[in-house]
Amino acid sequence: MATEKPKGKTSKTLVWILMAMLILGLGGFGVTNLSGTIRSVGTVGGKDISVDDYARGLQEEMNAYQAQIGQSLTFSQAQMFGVDRNVLARLVTTRSLDAETTRMGLSIGDENLRRELLAIPAFQGLDGEFDRDAYAFAIEQAGMNESAFEDSVREETARSLLQGAVVSGVSIPDSYAATVIDFVAEDRDFTWTKLTGDNLTTAVEDPSEADAQAYYDANIDNYMLPATRQITFAWVTPTMLLDTVEVDEDALKALYAERDADFNQPERRLVERLAFADAAAAETALGKLRTGETSFEALVESRGLALSDVDLGDVSKSDLSTAGEAVFLTPVGGIAGPVTTDLGPALFRVNGILPARFTSFEDAVSELRKDLAIDRARRVIDLQIGSADDLLAGGATLEELADETDMVLGSIDWHANTSDDIAGYEGFRTAAAAVAEGDFPEIVTLEDGGMFALRLEGETESTPAPFADVKDDVNAALKADRTAEALATLVSTLEPQLKSGTHFTSFGFNANEEINMDRSDYVAGTPADFMSQVFEMTVGELRQIPAGDGGLLLVRLDAIAAPDYSNPEISGLVNLINQQLSGGISQDLFQVYAEALQVAYPAEINTQAINAVHAQMQ
Repeated sequence: MATEKPKGKTSKTLVWILMAMLILGLGGFGVTNLSGTIRSVGTVGGKDISVDDYARGLQEEMNAYQAQIGQSLTFSQAQMFGVDRNVLARLVTTRSLDAETTRMGLSIGDENLRRELLAIPAFQGLDGEFDRDAYAFAIEQAGMNESAFEDSVREETARSLLQGAVVSGVSIPDSYAATVIDFVAEDRDFTWTKLTGDNLTTAVEDPSEADAQAYYDANIDNYMLPATRQITFAWVTPTMLLDTVEVDEDALKALYAERDADFNQPERRLVERLAFADAAAAETALGKLRTGETSFEALVESRGLALSDVDLGDVSKSDLSTAGEAVFLTPVGGIAGPVTTDLGPALFRVNGILPARFTSFEDAVSELRKDLAIDRARRVIDLQIGSADDLLAGGATLEELADETDMVLGSIDWHANTSDDIAGYEGFRTAAAAVAEGDFPEIVTLEDGGMFALRLEGETESTPAPFADVKDDVNAALKADRTAEALATLVSTLEPQLKSGTHFTSFGFNANEEINMDRSDYVAGTPADFMSQVFEMTVGELRQIPAGDGGLLLVRLDAIAAPDYSNPEISGLVNLINQQLSGGISQDLFQVYAEALQVAYPAEINTQAINAVHAQMQ
């Protein structure tokens, strides 16, 4: 027995050592646990940012993101979206405001605090009065004590007072909204006409060779050929392989059966359905329709519906179930019913008949064969991509590639406006723009399942087009310019009378009178900036606007109509503009103020605590 006692003592000593190590380990764990010894993730101006506030803010922000995107969000994803940074920045701003209210001595008294607490619905009982037990329970559930909660209410109220003082008092001059409304809602009345060479008493002669050459030389920039790239390519598309692909009869029949709904459709009707609560109401409505007392449109409108709400589109007899027989016996424009449906008794109006369509296998076989062949040709090309890549990697030229595969050799003088054949593919245009001399050709796939490889042979700088090639264009442009000059001269001689109000038709001009036109309106047959120019004019002003084809637009501004500020729509728009602008300015003011406070009260962030919270959120 004497030998047993030391053993027991030793055992107890080991147990206590293990317990001490466990306590130390748990103590270390508590440093990084939300309920451990660390209580804040940082301080701002002596104000702590609590661990719980930071964790709660993260969770609330993640919940908001999840509600917005409609799916769950991991914390790692939330960090990618910057949720943690946003929450911390918001808390830093909040605590800097609290630090400033403390410096200013801004706070609320006990009576004001009492009123704030009494107004919180969570603390009220069934009778709507303050419930002391409900108050204590809610505070406990939030993990706070009453003193801490009441301090937070004081801080929040003081913070609100400070924020209100910063953003309140922003007033927008009435002239701002008026300027915006005048710009948007002013109307113009004007008269305009388009003058052409037909309005001239003496026709403009065709330019001489010398005049055309001189015009060409003076406007050489208008007749430049684009810079081009000389490209050699090898390519193949599914369409190019159609004649080499075999399609068996069984596959054609299987595809025909699969697409039966495309080739064969039963007779259909364009139908509208209006359901009623009971048969009596449906019969009453039908009687009024038959006597002409009402219309189908009026019945729909009286139910607070639009025709689009009752439109079934084109339907077959089977689509209409029990109503099918009655509807398909009704002529176009007729009313069928009342018929019992899943929605109750209903009336159906037939708006059109679409005859049945039947395409036999024999008639469809050419389309089916092409579709199958295209699909199989794509698969053939897919199988060749690897071998073509290997050939190029082994040093084969495009010419050799064309000899050993189904690819076809070609060349093109390419520029950005080229769109013929292979240049119509976006993939080719991208590669043609990027390739450089000396680049090794590589296989690139096309949008339709084809493939190509290309090689840059050289480049040609932009040069003037030969005069002989553009002579007709030069003659047309010069004649158009001379016509416009002659029309301008004609208008100048008539300008005094036109400005005095003489009607355009007095001179044999067509007159187009536009009334109550705003900036957003478009006048057919005029250039894109036509309305902008009209709104630059003063009343009575006469303006000549080139039509771009040798013609001339003649415009006279007849009247300017200011917005009607007594119109509720206009006054509502004025209020909206003022609210939006004042809100924007207030937000900017607060942002500047908050940034200044953060400079005055630098934040000290506890990275260890931040990481601890993040570890708990994983």
